[in-house]
Amino acid sequence: MSKQQYILEIPAAVGQRIARRARREKRKPSEVAVEALKRYFALPYFPEETPTTGELRAIRRGESEIKRGQYVTLDELRRKEVARRPRRVRAKVS
Repeated sequence: MSKQQYILEIPAAVGQRIARRARREKRKPSEVAVEALKRYFALPYFPEETPTTGELRAIRRGESEIKRGQYVTLDELRRKEVARRPRRVRAKVS
């Protein structure tokens, strides 16, 4: 089996669980992580959440607003947020 290296960033708590399991089973942490990924991809489907009625309503409302051109891009929104943010005043150090 050929191998390929990946660099993954995982939450510290997950890393600790992988390390504990590897120590307990006297295996490499990478082996434990590979096994976990294999089990995840062996699932017959990727778990999905069913949206609530309110969420579906909000999605439809948003889609209709987009069709009418009533939206802002992410860049526009960020520019507005930066403009609204009050400037921080640094304390004078004497």
